[in-house]
Amino acid sequence: MSEAYITRIAKFLPNESVSNEEMEEYLGYINGKPSKSKAIVLRNNGIKSRYYALLKDGTPTHSNAEMAALAVSDLFRINSEEISQVDLLSCATSSPDQLMPSHGAMVHGYLPGSGSIEVVSPSGVCCAGMHAFKYAYMSVKLGEKQKAVACASERLSPVLRADRFEDEVQQLLRLEQNPYLSFEKDFLRWMLSDGAGAFLLEPQPNAEGISLKIDWIEGCSYANEEEACMYMGADKLADGSLKSYKEYSAGEIQDQSVFSIKQDVKLLGEKIVKLGFVKLKDILTKKGISMEDVSYFLPHLSSYFFEVKIDDFFKENGITVPKEKWYTNLVTKGNVGAASIYMMLEEVFNSGALKKGEKILLAVPESSRFSYMFCLLTVC
Repeated sequence: MSEAYITRIAKFLPNESVSNEEMEEYLGYINGKPSKSKAIVLRNNGIKSRYYALLKDGTPTHSNAEMAALAVSDLFRINSEEISQVDLLSCATSSPDQLMPSHGAMVHGYLPGSGSIEVVSPSGVCCAGMHAFKYAYMSVKLGEKQKAVACASERLSPVLRADRFEDEVQQLLRLEQNPYLSFEKDFLRWMLSDGAGAFLLEPQPNAEGISLKIDWIEGCSYANEEEACMYMGADKLADGSLKSYKEYSAGEIQDQSVFSIKQDVKLLGEKIVKLGFVKLKDILTKKGISMEDVSYFLPHLSSYFFEVKIDDFFKENGITVPKEKWYTNLVTKGNVGAASIYMMLEEVFNSGALKKGEKILLAVPESSRFSYMFCLLTVC
């Protein structure tokens, strides 16, 4: 088989960064009142700024597909005509602009210079970006593709805006109930961000500068054991099952904000680290790799709260990962879902700090129904 290398990485961030103090100017005030949970969530997640693909009045500035295409185009900023040599476009998101056509097809539509190529659209949440990456990796590894692009993007800001919840709040007022948004919905309004990232994968490393050899990509799911923890377009019933939006009337969808994105926070705290990092320990043992061999550890975090949990797990299992090996950009970019790991790796790759022979471990947990992806890269 061929080898596969990441030879270029690019990202796209819409507009200017938005501080914690400005968030409700963009997302709005539900029932005209500041959020009760905002300060609590922000204190725990440690995020200081993020990006939104919209203006303060809600006017969109970019679609999801446009942001992905801009990140892909930036891979070829030195020679734009080179995009015509791309033979695979693998695009992931948890927030497509529409149910049909596929997100990948829409991204391809913004890349007219790319020619008629294979396009795939892995679905999911945070792990979807890694699934898109793995498809591109396997295609190059098998010798089927010579220039494969993997990208991931998110645009969730529109579904976080206050006007999406106003019907539900007014319904609560009519029923003389607490007109504040439930925590499972309000929680994620202060976590999520918009943006896109892209990798170029080739069977040979760059002639000059660095590349990242893909040693392996491994994943697993615990959906056979665990109920859904994060969900959208559905509501969770008492037995833990999900009731699809297709089973609600149009009025119920509005009154209950069925298309809001929701998080079972208790389940998240109990399971997300314990399940995934036991699996990582097993994978490292199987691969004969020690964390001492790793120079950079890039964990996708939804909150810095989990950084402590992961560190505690390592210590409890006799694994030493000094803090100087950790890298995350959550504080300045927010949680960009499937695109977060692309943005983190882009910053490390283009930092000028990497040395040949160093190893980078990527860890992407996904809380939606507890899936995980891990990847080891070697700088060459």
